[in-house]
Amino acid sequence: MQVRDCLISAPGKAILHGEHAVVHGKVALAVSLNLRTYLQLKASSDGKVSIKLPNIDTFVCWELSELKQLNPCLSGKKEEGQCLDPELVKRLREFMGVTNENLDSSTTATLAFLYIYLSLFGSGEMPSLTVCVWSELPTGAGLGSSAAYSVCLAAAVLCASGSIPTPLKEWEQTARWCQEDLELINSWAFQAEKIIHGNPSGVDNAVGTWGGMLRFLAGKIIPLSRVPLLRILLTNTKVPRSTKVLVARVKDKINKFPSILIPVLDSVDAISCTCEKVLNEMTCEPIKGEHYNILEVTAARGLHSKLTGAGGGGCGITLLRPGAAQ
Repeated sequence: MQVRDCLISAPGKAILHGEHAVVHGKVALAVSLNLRTYLQLKASSDGKVSIKLPNIDTFVCWELSELKQLNPCLSGKKEEGQCLDPELVKRLREFMGVTNENLDSSTTATLAFLYIYLSLFGSGEMPSLTVCVWSELPTGAGLGSSAAYSVCLAAAVLCASGSIPTPLKEWEQTARWCQEDLELINSWAFQAEKIIHGNPSGVDNAVGTWGGMLRFLAGKIIPLSRVPLLRILLTNTKVPRSTKVLVARVKDKINKFPSILIPVLDSVDAISCTCEKVLNEMTCEPIKGEHYNILEVTAARGLHSKLTGAGGGGCGITLLRPGAAQ
């Protein structure tokens, strides 16, 4: 199989409103960041498949003959990644010797790569290739680093397998896929996110795929085109945390105390909808400082901050007023 080399990137994200509630069918507003993850895929002829993730000190290589042994559980190349294949996930966990005790970021990233590689090449010819991924995004900080990785991974392997075309022309430096191809990339990236996070909302991979600002509700993605340019100060608390663990913890509390927490989810939903309305109104007239009076003053300089993502650490975002000093 002829595999074309490619270089792909995807942005990280910050959630303005709707964290946790979005997993339970409420509105979330998310924006892409000018921090990106990059993936380079190169064809090789050494009979091996390699993945290099220098940011998390992961370098793994397999013989093609090893991976071909996993093919009997595959029914052939799949064109959509709507449902995670539990049999393939089980096979891969056994192949890698994975247990719940050693399921760290390195292991889940590797599992996600193997899942997409084997799913898309199926029982057909499996190419020898090397994938290298590096990122400007810190891991475990709530900035969508795993989703940006998943989007890059899905796009690169889909392209290598011939499921989507290579949009880059010889005279271009950057390119973007059409809407149909982006939807396919997003669906496979979501499967990778399920392997990494267990029960993700789909927000992170959607922002990584489309960029810009998105409204996300129950799997439906609506890009918001008429929003003002927002200057956001991003602060990393350097407190590590697991999105998977935090999401599961909140779900457990909702199941235990539904009469208390379901109204909280409704309130979060209302905040997201109010924010969307305010942002739309801000595009109808010049942006002035008083438009930010909806924010509660929490610091001496009169700026409002909040944690972004699942909380428990990670990063905080601070909305800066127009005209604030650089």
